Amino acid sequence: MANTNTSVGTKIKRPLSPHLQIYKPLINMVMSILHRITGAALYLGTVLLAWWLVAAASGPAEFRIASEFFGSTFGYLILFGYSWALIHHMLGGIRHFIWDTGRGLDIKTVDLLSWGTIVFSVALTLLVWFSVLVFG
Repeated sequence: MANTNTSVGTKIKRPLSPHLQIYKPLINMVMSILHRITGAALYLGTVLLAWWLVAAASGPAEFRIASEFFGSTFGYLILFGYSWALIHHMLGGIRHFIWDTGRGLDIKTVDLLSWGTIVFSVALTLLVWFSVLVFG
């Protein structure tokens, strides 16, 4: 049945969806955005990991170039960021797994899990790097 309220070609005015200028950023919104960003960063970091592995298989000269890159200050910064992205993305995945079981969906627990993801990802990254630099 045709809609008698509009004619063909008439544009219906509908309200626009609220955007980030309307919504106050909540921690679970920020964690969702960070989860997507860390996922993309892991793709780029994995390309660098593959380069290092190919260099290791290609011979000593190629491996030396890759090792010098990753041993530089910039390389350490990339490795630190990659390790944080990996840990943060993993903890975000665990948070989503908990939600997929139907648990932790009340606002208080959502906030707790979201804050826990950021706090523990930073803490675990620092612990990993402390261990590597001191004992490695």
